Amino acid sequence: MLDGPVLAIGGRKMAELRVNGARLWDSLMTMAEIGATVNGGVNRQTLTDEDQRGRDLFRTWCEAAGLAVSVDRMGSMFARRAGADERRPPVMLGSHLDSQPTGGKFDGALGVLAALEVIRTLNDHSIRTTAPLEVVNWTNEEGCRFPPAMIASGVFARVFDLDYGLSRTDQAGKSIGAELERIGYAGDLPVGGRPAGALFELHIEQGPILEAESKRIGIVTGGQGARWYDCEVLGAEAHAGPTPMERRRDPLRAAAAMLEAIYQVAHAHSPDGRATVGEFQAYPGSRNTVPGRVRFTVDLRHPDGAVMDAMDQALREVFERAQTRHGGRIESRVEQIWYAPPVAFDPACIDAVRQAAATLGLSAREIVSGAGHDAVYMARVVPTAMIFVPCKDGISHNESEYASPEACADGANVLLHAVLARANA
Repeated sequence: MLDGPVLAIGGRKMAELRVNGARLWDSLMTMAEIGATVNGGVNRQTLTDEDQRGRDLFRTWCEAAGLAVSVDRMGSMFARRAGADERRPPVMLGSHLDSQPTGGKFDGALGVLAALEVIRTLNDHSIRTTAPLEVVNWTNEEGCRFPPAMIASGVFARVFDLDYGLSRTDQAGKSIGAELERIGYAGDLPVGGRPAGALFELHIEQGPILEAESKRIGIVTGGQGARWYDCEVLGAEAHAGPTPMERRRDPLRAAAAMLEAIYQVAHAHSPDGRATVGEFQAYPGSRNTVPGRVRFTVDLRHPDGAVMDAMDQALREVFERAQTRHGGRIESRVEQIWYAPPVAFDPACIDAVRQAAATLGLSAREIVSGAGHDAVYMARVVPTAMIFVPCKDGISHNESEYASPEACADGANVLLHAVLARANA
């Protein structure tokens, strides 16, 4: 048992404390072997066998570092390190281990394993914080297998209720609840409803700004709003040969024209507007049959809530115009399935990140997150901030995603000092 908070180590100032960058990199590369793809990425989708193996490895590492691991009913993992004052709420740090189907080695995993490296570094130097620390691995941040995204942190923050979270299904009809049971991570800890003093999440930027400006740290002040939609265009199946072009009720032709209008919704609200069609399927999927139904998804984003509302209205008008243009020969449907409003992070936590970067002599700039993160939901219930590090060419959700060992260590060092400032305040 450590005696209490330590403010200097062997005559060196606390400001000189650094993580073991080589150990962090080794942890990242070892975790990346689980679900490794032939093109150098990872496929460790949530609650798959690969996710189970990643969780098991993480648990082993946490227990070796002296952490007490618990699991809540949504499968999120909490690895606790005792503080000198156990009456203080813990400072939480972490991210997620699940990936996209063709994901990279760093999205999410960096935040979890850098948090573990913070703990290992404190252990190395016999530093005990005043407040306890909890390293977190959130379930289903990506949302690619079980939409919507950030489901477990959303339940924690009371955005969704527990029954909703456990009942989400994948395309095979398997539910989150059933898959948690199958892989052995259906915990008994209540989801949310317990105090936390702060939360810090380290992440790769997933965009090109930091690299383009040669900044080593992004001080994240908040997150863009995001709306997800499920969309359908309905017509009638017909034989590709005998059916004249002018007599067809072809939903794919209508949808093709709608796509450009959807992208224009974002361009009309530049430079911050975003519109993405990430999934597109035509049914029945036969090359010599005019489709009868087209299904696709739309993702709209902007950092301003009022602009998000305007983009939502503009999207709906795209569907209304399509039906009018085709004289009732096609029908269309757009359903919003998820909305995460823009969020501003906690000023004191942001300042802890800013001061940590300055203490370490790292160039930095303020930045708004263009992607969704668990921190966005957690900011509703816990003082929260994020730290970004640059990734090569701004590429993420891609097997070629890359953050250098130096960038990973930079982010972990800022995380270390921000957490120390908050936990010892």
